[in-house]
Amino acid sequence: MTDPRGQSAQLDAQLDGSVLWLRFNRPERKNALTLAMYAAAADAIAKAQKDPAVRVLVLEGREGCFCAGNDLADFMQAPALTEEHPVIDFMRALQTFAKPVVASVRGPAVGIGTTVLLHCDLVYASDNAYFQLPFVNLGLCPEFAASYLLPRSLGHVKASELILLGEGFDAQTALALQLVNEVLPDADLDVRVRERLARLAAQPPAALRRSKALLKQSQQAGIAAAMNAEVAAFTEGLASEECAEAIEAFFAKRAPDFSRFQ
Repeated sequence: MTDPRGQSAQLDAQLDGSVLWLRFNRPERKNALTLAMYAAAADAIAKAQKDPAVRVLVLEGREGCFCAGNDLADFMQAPALTEEHPVIDFMRALQTFAKPVVASVRGPAVGIGTTVLLHCDLVYASDNAYFQLPFVNLGLCPEFAASYLLPRSLGHVKASELILLGEGFDAQTALALQLVNEVLPDADLDVRVRERLARLAAQPPAALRRSKALLKQSQQAGIAAAMNAEVAAFTEGLASEECAEAIEAFFAKRAPDFSRFQ
């Protein structure tokens, strides 16, 4: 059945048994996230946290695309990242969610589409999935604790390569970096994800929550500190001339020119 709580036209929230599916539903823009989508997702996750009927949360994108990142035009309508900002609400809700979170990734997973995966417990990707952390390309910096979690899991030099160069990488590279659990042919992805969801949903729920909390406890202080530092740095970046040049170039469909900046 469809669960309308926290839902917008561009975010589907569907309860299937004990599994809550959150699907980004803006395929005409490659599921780029708007502030309304962030707010709806935060609300749905907060309600799922309290709902004993929900045992597992799944993130997915509609029509062969996971998420192409933020909708820049929409995001720049409210760029001040206060604690009440929809983006911050979403990040806090997902980062503190006590139940298992699974991601099913097809096609582009860019920006927040990649960093959100760092807060999932299991990630399954189609062989056509594509990942990128293009923050520096836009005159910005990493977000959602990527500056803490990536060096912790990949080491400094590999994390620096992904973040400082901002280049995309394919699903097999993501698997080698241990950013995903498995890479499957596109036709097999749904079957594998549903197998894993059924297994999780059949597990004792309190034991799952306790085990997830133990797995994450050593990270929590570092994640909180990183997110606070990133919000300050991201806000500074948004106000910069470098970011203005990058966004102007993006909409003009030209290469940005950062040669005048120091």
